[in-house]
Formats: sequence, structure tokens, C-alpha cells
Amino acid sequence: MENIKQLRQLAGFSQQKFADYFDIPRRTLQNWEADTGANARTCPPYLVKLIRFKLQADGIINDTTPD
Repeated sequence: MENIKQLRQLAGFSQQKFADYFDIPRRTLQNWEADTGANARTCPPYLVKLIRFKLQADGIINDTTPD
């Protein structure tokens, strides 16, 4: 399964565009993508799946893009 950064890149979105599209604070997205350090915050796996589903449903990525 992809991580949030890979999905954003597959969609061809900048961090700001991705954050705006999903109404996620850009700083939250940056934290999810950094995923380093003692206070790392990762995007929950269920949310990655939902975001993937939404991108597919909206025709931004296709169903043949590997999980």
C-alpha cells in the first residue's frame, strides 16, 4: 500500500493543492509526509485507503495503479 506522499505524487498534486483538495491543514500533510523523529505523526492506514478511493472515484488516479 502507498503512503500519503506517494498518493499525492501519483495524483500530481503539490502539497498545497492536495491539502486544499482534501481540506487537510498543509502542516498536517507535511507532518504525515515527514514521518521522522521522535514525535512523528503518520497518516492512519484507513485514511490512506479512503484518500486512494476518493482519488480513484474522481478519476485522478486509475484503478490499475498498484496498492
